[in-house]
Amino acid sequence: MGKITKSTKPFDTKRSIQNASSKVIRIRKSTLNSDGKTNISINKLERVGKRRAGIPYDSIEAISRRINNPVKSVLAIVGIPQTTCNKNKSEHSLLDSRDSELVILINELIDYGLEVFNNEEEKFQRWLKKSNLSIGGNSPESLLDTITIINEVKFSLNPLEFGNLA
Repeated sequence: MGKITKSTKPFDTKRSIQNASSKVIRIRKSTLNSDGKTNISINKLERVGKRRAGIPYDSIEAISRRINNPVKSVLAIVGIPQTTCNKNKSEHSLLDSRDSELVILINELIDYGLEVFNNEEEKFQRWLKKSNLSIGGNSPESLLDTITIINEVKFSLNPLEFGNLA
């Protein structure tokens, strides 16, 4: 039996770079409308800056509208008493960095969820309220009080984005 020899072509670096540069890169933007302003974050450094600086208390109401839940339930998630929120909102104070981070992450989760559900808000809101096996049979909205769990909820959307059941 004779030897079969394969000829391999050398790696074409230029062609690889051209292929990579022609691909469309999807950049996720996060928008949060609060205090009469639209805050848009594109990269992680911008997000970190906003978290450290703090975001307005009005953003809690914006989140409440986006997930179709009362403000009181969003305040419970973030861990802020209603009276504190009302006082700080009237003084135009900013959330501290921890609370800002929670609100921003919840907002990013909502943006991602709406993207996965093709901007069908009702379907996404139903998904938030239904129990989900990938997060231990809990409803996603019941788990939005810590950063780690928000990331898990976001991760549970990945199979849906790519057409798998979750």
